[in-house]
Amino acid sequence: MKKVVILISGRGSNMEAIVRAQIPGAQIAAVISNRPDAAGLGFAAAHGIAAQCVDHKDYPSREAFDAALAATIDAHEPDLVVLAGFMRVLTDGFVSHYAGRLLNIHPSLLPSFPGLHTHRRALEAGVRVHGTTVHFVTPTLDCGPIVIQAVVPVLPGDDEAALAARVLEQEHRIYPQAVRWFVEGRLSLGADGRVQVRSETASPAGWTVPPVEA
Repeated sequence: MKKVVILISGRGSNMEAIVRAQIPGAQIAAVISNRPDAAGLGFAAAHGIAAQCVDHKDYPSREAFDAALAATIDAHEPDLVVLAGFMRVLTDGFVSHYAGRLLNIHPSLLPSFPGLHTHRRALEAGVRVHGTTVHFVTPTLDCGPIVIQAVVPVLPGDDEAALAARVLEQEHRIYPQAVRWFVEGRLSLGADGRVQVRSETASPAGWTVPPVEA
């Protein structure tokens, strides 16, 4: 059984998707928020999951907050830490502490549109397709090795809300998939920094680069 700790800042809809997926071999050990009013804490508690808050406002620096957050996470001895709408930029020390076991989901097809306001920027750029990316977290924001992506069309008449809803639907599909691959031991980081995923039917040497999904 692999222990998973999920970090949120608000509703945590991707956290909900992961919990509801009931991934075999995964124990959601805790849901932790940096905001005491995060609605996702109530969802976690209602599902029998430890729901905790480490309020960033209680700490004098980013480093002090990250140290307290790491101590809270480590008390659960996680195999994997999942960022699910966790709206804090993490320090290099924190990221390094969880190297290779820290996942994030970003609402764009990285490396396009890192950072905030991705849907607005995609519409302004006039792209024909948009999407979402699950990646391993590295010290450089939104630049870690890509685990899986999903593509959605940008339709005539789309506004930010319509495009965001289409992307979110795919986020709820691919994030549980990425967690399942990790729990099953099917993710591999190659020497070139690229992620490979072994298929369920392949031999142990049968690693392939994960596809971009429509």
